[in-house]
Amino acid sequence: MPYESRRPPYTISTDPSRLDLDVIHDFLANEAYWSPGVAREVVLRSLENSLCFGVYQGDEQVGLARVISDFATFAYIADVFIRAGHRGHGLGKWLVETMLAHPDLQGLRKWTLDTRDAHGLYANFGFTEVPAGTHMVYRPEQRA
Repeated sequence: MPYESRRPPYTISTDPSRLDLDVIHDFLANEAYWSPGVAREVVLRSLENSLCFGVYQGDEQVGLARVISDFATFAYIADVFIRAGHRGHGLGKWLVETMLAHPDLQGLRKWTLDTRDAHGLYANFGFTEVPAGTHMVYRPEQRA
């Protein structure tokens, strides 16, 4: 059953049938600093394997966030965006609130995310920067 939150004229929904792959792929491939040129197939696979929170004004998708989780111990927040023209209305803050309140994501030990420019947004919810030396990353493309 999809989880929804409404603040007219906007709705946040986890209903996968509402996701607009064209809008999402266009933003991630052409506007997001973290995924320039990402292939449409990669975006589709990422959506299919995540709990997605779409932000809508009517039927138009204006934002997204994905949560990757085992639904028991951890969650990773990815691909958070609000499209130009809809920013400045508190949608990013509401989107984070909605993700953190989702019933299937309660009781987790840890939430993580990566950001270059939204530290202030996430700090409002208690996210803190990881101390140096405690976070590791493996990127296979860098081993070649």
